[in-house]
Amino acid sequence: MKNLIVLAAVLPFLLLFMMQFTLDQRNSENIGRLQSYVYTAKEEAKQAGCFNDEIEAQMRKKIARDFQINDEEIHVKVTKEVQYRVNRFEEDQNVPSRGMIYYRIAVPIEKVIAGNKFFGIEDKENEGKYIIESYTASERLPSVTE
Repeated sequence: MKNLIVLAAVLPFLLLFMMQFTLDQRNSENIGRLQSYVYTAKEEAKQAGCFNDEIEAQMRKKIARDFQINDEEIHVKVTKEVQYRVNRFEEDQNVPSRGMIYYRIAVPIEKVIAGNKFFGIEDKENEGKYIIESYTASERLPSVTE
């Protein structure tokens, strides 16, 4: 009887560990796919010289589909002006130089902790954002007519 009482007390905690492991795996797979989509879009933007509307729309569509979220929930801030390849970059690391393409993509993560109500954590507190933010060098060459 003593073992049954101990099992009844410990079993919910053991189940929470299993649920957390599964949730971590799902979030990790989503983040991996997000990184892949952003990397693909970044490589296309390097060739185009900026994140044009087509590249951004394609990336948003893939992210919204895989994360099962609305397009408005994806926060994207990118360089829209065409940047051209340069031979030298600015010396100051804090100032974005010519030829650099900026991108910042933020996607909400709905659940971070499994069984949050069990621990007294509200759903509003159990969410976060995964943010990818960086610069990349443009590979677009200025044409003779530009």
